[in-house]
Amino acid sequence: MKISQIKSCIVGPAISQEQFISEHFFVFVAKGMMNGYDGNKHQTLKAGESCIIRKNRLARYNKVRINDEFEKVVFFFDEAFLKDFQKKHSIVFMNNTSKDAFIMLKKDEMINSFLLSLEPYYNGSGNVNETFSDLKREELLLILLQLHPELSDILFDFGVPGRLDLEKFMQKNYKFNVSIERFAFLTGRSLSAFKRDFKQIFNETPNRWLVKRRLKEARFLIEEKMQKAADIYLDLGFEDLSHFSFAFKKEFGMSPGSKNNKADID
Repeated sequence: MKISQIKSCIVGPAISQEQFISEHFFVFVAKGMMNGYDGNKHQTLKAGESCIIRKNRLARYNKVRINDEFEKVVFFFDEAFLKDFQKKHSIVFMNNTSKDAFIMLKKDEMINSFLLSLEPYYNGSGNVNETFSDLKREELLLILLQLHPELSDILFDFGVPGRLDLEKFMQKNYKFNVSIERFAFLTGRSLSAFKRDFKQIFNETPNRWLVKRRLKEARFLIEEKMQKAADIYLDLGFEDLSHFSFAFKKEFGMSPGSKNNKADID
């Protein structure tokens, strides 16, 4: 069996569609390609490549079919599993200071052999049999820590985000479609403290400011970069095109598809 013949499976909790990463997870692309963005940089995962996507980060990613094919293997390393693992194994910390959400892993035969070994454990739905899932997660994590000892500092850090510069954080991450509660958590605040600090800094409620900031960027992309609404609304944090178009027209008095947007809005 070749790596390209590996079928998709997920071990651990289901992947959330939210752009907030609540648990660390390993992802391997067997077919196709995956694009990711964490607010700092874009990351591409090609067939045969793997990475760790770390928790308590904002990130979005999308799959790209090649020859109409896309297959991935995902292993979640949730906090409960990691704490049990730490009790059983000696963890050596390396003082790794990486802040990236996507941590690329080097190609290695140990990872390939592990992935190929999963086939006998697939159940009828294509996922690893639950009886063996924690054993396989433990095996994979042992391999990853041997290949990348620096991962220990990331995976076994059970702290919560500290207090951040709210204005700087929001100006950088306003495009991510997550709840106000998530933004509060990521800036090291309670929801009430977040709303209070936000009002003092922006003189606006968080929800209203997010809509206006996203629409401002949308207008710039449409007018100056000649981009189409259908190509940008998701990347700007809107859930559907109709909602984006309605909000754009309400804010600027003109639909985003109008030919003379710039002349009429200015």
